[in-house]
Amino acid sequence: MSNVCLVTGANGHLGNNLVRELLERGETVRAGVRDTHKTDMFDGLDCEVVYTEMQDKEAMLKALKGVDVLYHVAAVFKHWAKDPEAEIVRPNVAGAEVVLEAAAAAKVKKVVYVSSVAAVGHNGEPLNEGSWNCEASNAYYRSKIQSERRAWEMAKKYNLWMVTVLPSAMVGPYANRLTDTMQFLDSIRKNTLSVNPNFFFNFVDVRDVAKGIYSAAINGKSGNRYILANNASSSLPEIIEEAKIKGFNFKLPPVLPKWLLYFMAWCLELGATITGKPAELMRSQVKLFYGVRQSYDITKARTELGFEPRSSSVALVDVFRYLEER
Repeated sequence: MSNVCLVTGANGHLGNNLVRELLERGETVRAGVRDTHKTDMFDGLDCEVVYTEMQDKEAMLKALKGVDVLYHVAAVFKHWAKDPEAEIVRPNVAGAEVVLEAAAAAKVKKVVYVSSVAAVGHNGEPLNEGSWNCEASNAYYRSKIQSERRAWEMAKKYNLWMVTVLPSAMVGPYANRLTDTMQFLDSIRKNTLSVNPNFFFNFVDVRDVAKGIYSAAINGKSGNRYILANNASSSLPEIIEEAKIKGFNFKLPPVLPKWLLYFMAWCLELGATITGKPAELMRSQVKLFYGVRQSYDITKARTELGFEPRSSSVALVDVFRYLEER
């Protein structure tokens, strides 16, 4: 007998891949979205599209009626906003509270809460699930740290069976809109990237993350965190070299010193406050990522969940082909 599953944020990149994974596994799926009129991403999929809003408890209670497993994927995913506290941090933290309160009231059997490696951090060393980030300068990072901590508080308060999964930078198919990560790769593909930011990216295929999330519900142990990432990260020269081996011809832009990149980010942020369009680069990102490899120990996910992600080079080649055909 299949579980009845609710996936919040089901029209997002990860959410849509997770819906597909659950259906392949024979589960009964409710795809939770904020706009029930936009259902193109579910064409041909045998799932029920329902309204969910992570800050609307009544909507969540209605969507969760009769649900066995809640996969809470929905979140505000952006780094820049005119009012980052109001637009990024508070919605993600309040969303954790509302969704888990509703899950407890609906007597959901299991909750898989999607966090991020942002809540673990990175310092060049292979970090594991015992690490907690204390970053405060980047609003998105701050929101993921605070919302996961709040989720654990709520799970303890309501005695919920819950695990959290922490993906790294996800790439792959079924992107309703391009995330920041996918936009970055598309700019490489189009040769429109003007500078090499000297960032290192821990890429993981979104389909492998979806498999890991499903396994977390089946094989995970309540009260545990699971990192869903690759062991190693990739620099821009490494990305371009891997792509060249597979027949892609991408240009490597020049690298800037950190101080100059920081100044460039300051100018872009200043322009964003005037135009209201998101800054393509932020000072907090330069601070976080410049010259620092993002490395994670995924032994726990491998051992307990059977998580075996395809290599970042394979994932990247796949996504460049997907972007070409999109």
